[in-house]
Amino acid sequence: MDDPQEPRWLTEEERRSWMALVSVLIRLPAALDGQLQRDAGISHFEYQVMAGLSMSPGHTMRMSELADLSDGSLSRLSHVVKRLERRGWVRRTPDPVDGRYTLAILTEEGWKKVVETAPGHVETVRRFVFDPLTKVQTRHLRDIGDRITRAIDPEGPCLG
Repeated sequence: MDDPQEPRWLTEEERRSWMALVSVLIRLPAALDGQLQRDAGISHFEYQVMAGLSMSPGHTMRMSELADLSDGSLSRLSHVVKRLERRGWVRRTPDPVDGRYTLAILTEEGWKKVVETAPGHVETVRRFVFDPLTKVQTRHLRDIGDRITRAIDPEGPCLG
């Protein structure tokens, strides 16, 4: 019988898989950020915030919902939205339905920035993530991502 005090060490196959995942977790965000900084002068997180707003009804969303969608804390989102406001791409206003909430609204200039930025970002995502995979591997990637996300946060939103 296994000793309950003994760590559950990774098998060689698990170790190799883990190292491959770690490499993706480090390299992909840097590659996405690099492309967006170089081509659009914005970070990947800033783009995710604006893209999330661009896909919401009226280009408007409660800050708390936008934080969930962009996988960022409300504090981090507030700092980013403040930067986006200074650039004229987003504005904030109290929620008229419930003043305890704040709405983030993508401005017309912000919409133009997303439309201008999206093709290069999507091409980079396609080149680094989807072009190397088969359709079956793409489905597996989604399933794997969903399973890991649910293990980390069983109550969180599942975006797959």
